Amino acid sequence: MGIKWRHWALPAASLALVLPAVAGCTGTPDDARPEPTGAPSASGAPSTAVARVCAKPAPGPAKAPAGAVTVDPAVVGDLAAKTESSPAHTTFWLRPGKHRLAPERYAQVVPKEGNRYLGAPGAVLDGRRTSQYAFGGSARDVTVRHLTVQHFVAPHDEGVVNSGSADGWVIEHTRIQYNSGAGMMAGNRQRVRGNCLRGNGQYGLNAYKSTGIGGLLVEGNEITDNNRDDWERRKPGCGCTGGAKFWAVDGADVRGNWVHDNRGPGLWADTNNNDFRIEDNVLEANDGAALIYEISYNAVIRNNMIRRNNWVEGRRSAERGDTFPYATVYLSEAGGEPRVRARTDKIDVHRNVLENNWNGITLWENADRFCNSPANTSSGDCTLLVEDTDRCAQPAIATAPLHADCRWKTQRVDIHDNRFVLDKSVVGCTVRCDRMAVLANYGTYPDWSPYKGDRVAEAITLEQHNRWHDNVYAGPWSFVVHDPSRVIDPGQWQAAPYRQDEGSTFRPRAGD
Repeated sequence: MGIKWRHWALPAASLALVLPAVAGCTGTPDDARPEPTGAPSASGAPSTAVARVCAKPAPGPAKAPAGAVTVDPAVVGDLAAKTESSPAHTTFWLRPGKHRLAPERYAQVVPKEGNRYLGAPGAVLDGRRTSQYAFGGSARDVTVRHLTVQHFVAPHDEGVVNSGSADGWVIEHTRIQYNSGAGMMAGNRQRVRGNCLRGNGQYGLNAYKSTGIGGLLVEGNEITDNNRDDWERRKPGCGCTGGAKFWAVDGADVRGNWVHDNRGPGLWADTNNNDFRIEDNVLEANDGAALIYEISYNAVIRNNMIRRNNWVEGRRSAERGDTFPYATVYLSEAGGEPRVRARTDKIDVHRNVLENNWNGITLWENADRFCNSPANTSSGDCTLLVEDTDRCAQPAIATAPLHADCRWKTQRVDIHDNRFVLDKSVVGCTVRCDRMAVLANYGTYPDWSPYKGDRVAEAITLEQHNRWHDNVYAGPWSFVVHDPSRVIDPGQWQAAPYRQDEGSTFRPRAGD
């Protein structure tokens, strides 16, 4: 991260929200939170409704299933020992009570292929602020259900459950809470359903594997109060915070989740992700953006309720005089690319409701960020269109095809049939909270860059098939085009040369 005009960083304590639909986290295991009810009864509103997973987890089996190995909470290390002594594909049933590993830093459960871990009602695996990992290793097709996993101390950028990012894991109806690092890591074909990912030091979920991840499902989870360790303050510009982070994931369905009250962004897909469907979620009251889709490709973002996000970070940027349109949905060097196989060849943003957030949707492209540029904060990474990164250098980068293929482009973004509602009295702002944007910076760096000047700003604004149309706006919206200095009204936005929001409706007040 750490690029000009964007600092998804330095979050302070969460803003105290008094709106009844967004009670803040208190950080205790028995928090009772109001249930999101989806959108208001406005035309085109999604019908999203998400269960209170943290308050009402699905109970596990009260008796051991036939053939299961019973694990005794009174015996320290019993789960790890019985896992080691049992064959692959064994089912383990954890009795009610607090289960503990040996009091050692590297003590953990190392499953064998196909193992299943089922918690009885009240079963807790507690790391006692000593052990780094709960479940690790490389075994495939492991299942963890109905278990509370808490008080582990995973290192920065690492996770507690599936710490080895093994493939094919199923993690369902668990509470993974109050751990350092990430609550869980992800591998290929992982299924993450109906979990409470709460109060973890960095992320609720960190979907990262050095070889990439494919076929990920994140469904029906509550992801809340994460990044308690405030990593952007401890390590400014790290880009390492929020409810869930996705890295190089090819094919993901993120649906039906309640992502709320996280310090930093809610959902963040960063660096060569592709083929995402982000749908039917409630994203609310996150300190930063509800959703960031960054240097990535091909996504459908639909039927989400997105409300009261970015109040902390957006307000802070305005108070310090920053003119960049810090967004609630932020598409940064991310676009549609037909040459990268996916279920869509664009970024299709439709049938969402954005209500009383700090700003709306920003399409951004950093003219200085491309393969081999020192300004590429995803250092060492290149686009999915170039196999040999070394080719992105002078003189070849100045000519086709590398001139186009060596940079991530915000292109082929289709924003339509959404409802954008803003009541400044609810948000509590007077300036710079009312903006949509499509813009870039003036290219200056490095010396050998072929993208200097305003060429990238012209391209993202007018030439790369980024289009708003058939939306409904309620409230005093304005639009930033080309660069942060150009702020225009809806009439100018719809007129030449921009010609945006054909077929859209503008109403001056949020209640209209």
